[in-house]
Amino acid sequence: MHRRSVIAALSLFAAVLANAQAPYPSKPVTMVVPFPPGGLADLVARPVAEAMSRDLGQPVVIENKAGAGGGVGMAYAAKAPADGYTVLMALSSLTVIPEADAVLGRAQMYSLNSLRPIARFTADPTVLAVRADAPWKTAKDFVEDARKRPGAINYGSSGNYGTMHVPMEILSQNAGVKMTHVPFTGAGPAVVALLGGQIDAVSSGPATVLQHVKSGKLRVLAHWGNGRLETMPEVPALKDAGYNAEYAQWSGLFIPAATPEPIAQRLRAAARVAAQDAKVKQVILNAGSPVLYQDTPDFEKYVQADAKRMAEVVKKMGKVE
Repeated sequence: MHRRSVIAALSLFAAVLANAQAPYPSKPVTMVVPFPPGGLADLVARPVAEAMSRDLGQPVVIENKAGAGGGVGMAYAAKAPADGYTVLMALSSLTVIPEADAVLGRAQMYSLNSLRPIARFTADPTVLAVRADAPWKTAKDFVEDARKRPGAINYGSSGNYGTMHVPMEILSQNAGVKMTHVPFTGAGPAVVALLGGQIDAVSSGPATVLQHVKSGKLRVLAHWGNGRLETMPEVPALKDAGYNAEYAQWSGLFIPAATPEPIAQRLRAAARVAAQDAKVKQVILNAGSPVLYQDTPDFEKYVQADAKRMAEVVKKMGKVE
């Protein structure tokens, strides 16, 4: 009896040890998208998740966790177990929300240091989109009307301090105009509201509005970058109209900061494979955003620089309830 107990204990120990040493990943990985379906983060996440699934040999499952301009999903991912089974596809609002928490004097949803950058996939200037039947044909028309009618023009966003809110505030500050901000839970719902006539404009990543531009439902007046966009070469920059307004909406993969290095490197390798995948590139380009990949070291520097710049922008914006 004693011998059988020893054998059973040894068998149990061997099973536990084997499980502990199981190669990563040994089960599906959840990719948190902190916005509803239809926005840039979701459009990038789906083909990337599919390609990473093939490389990792396990499903990478999308989980949309919307709310608070992306803060709900980002906080969820930041606080998830650091075991490689929860990753985050974030947008540039990631660097804004902690600063907004400080300005508002509220409890911090998450710390930027609690997440580690792994790879950037896109980095697009946002575009100023209105309905095709709107009276404005140029950015100057739009801004001059806003100047004549303070607060009359309303625009939608993915939430306070989000990637659709911040660029409009940058334009408003630079042009000296006042517009009315209407927050939604994500880019998808905001664009639906624009199409339905509930709002007048959005500042959005090109991928979110391109299909509606092609179908003749929306018109893009300008973008927040330099030069011309690959997917919308006919659209001028706001700088061309004399407005010093610049903003890029980027998308990137993050993991909890405490994730073990071997797991982080495995995810980094899978992200690199996904970024180089021809199908991924084509799907994202068809949606309106060329892949602009950055590997971990460069992306870490990029995020730090972006956080510093956004901190100044948020301070100028002040409290937005």
